[in-house]
Amino acid sequence: MASEQSNNQSVERAISVLRAFLSGRSELRVSDVARATGLGVSTASRLLATLETLEFVERDEVSGLYRLGTAPITLGGVALNQNAVHREARQVAQDLAATLGLGVNVAIRRADSMFYLLNFEGRLAPRSFVLTGQRKPLYATGIGKCLLLGLGADERRELLPEAEMQPFTPHTITTHARLDQELATVGGRGYATETEELAFGRACVAAPIRGQAGDIVAAISISGPLSAIDLPSKEDELARTIIETADSVSIGLGYVGPVRAFAVSPT
Repeated sequence: MASEQSNNQSVERAISVLRAFLSGRSELRVSDVARATGLGVSTASRLLATLETLEFVERDEVSGLYRLGTAPITLGGVALNQNAVHREARQVAQDLAATLGLGVNVAIRRADSMFYLLNFEGRLAPRSFVLTGQRKPLYATGIGKCLLLGLGADERRELLPEAEMQPFTPHTITTHARLDQELATVGGRGYATETEELAFGRACVAAPIRGQAGDIVAAISISGPLSAIDLPSKEDELARTIIETADSVSIGLGYVGPVRAFAVSPT
């Protein structure tokens, strides 16, 4: 029993070392890792050396700083390839981003956050970083609103305490009363929008993806800078496109339920 507990502790410590690199800094000193994990410097150094031999981290020979290695990339690639939503959505999303020149993103819900499975950026919406693997708040994103449709009002309140619904901009929804109204609209028309609720200067339109049983298993969005996505004049067109794309992925996942008809708003 003592040996098993010791092994578990070693695994937990090694994972805590890897998680230290999630802080956003690309390279860390041993002391940085020790501080982030609460481990002693000697313990952190020993774990980093072991992880280096396994290619989970690598050490710069000149600076002595550590960064993540290639093993996490391999594991991430395998995990994505085994994910049914990723397999069905990848090519569709890539083609759509190329056609529209905008960003196309697919995410699933993990606890109280949305988790990006993939993202492609078109020529009108370039990024210098990859969104895959990042988490964002459900209540402040178009994809998140679609994912929340799969929960009842009581479940949403339990999952997202109102005190924790912090504003990212003045446009962020921070009360369940407003969120309920928004989700009623989203459910009625079959798509969600988000304009500067998470970050200034960006907007998106999103639609839910359903699994074989008809439950919402993921969501897909078209996103980009306000000037490129131009929701005031293009919302109907983008909504139709994202609903059709979501339906295509849903069918690939085995969903055979009714396909929602999209009604163009009067002009």
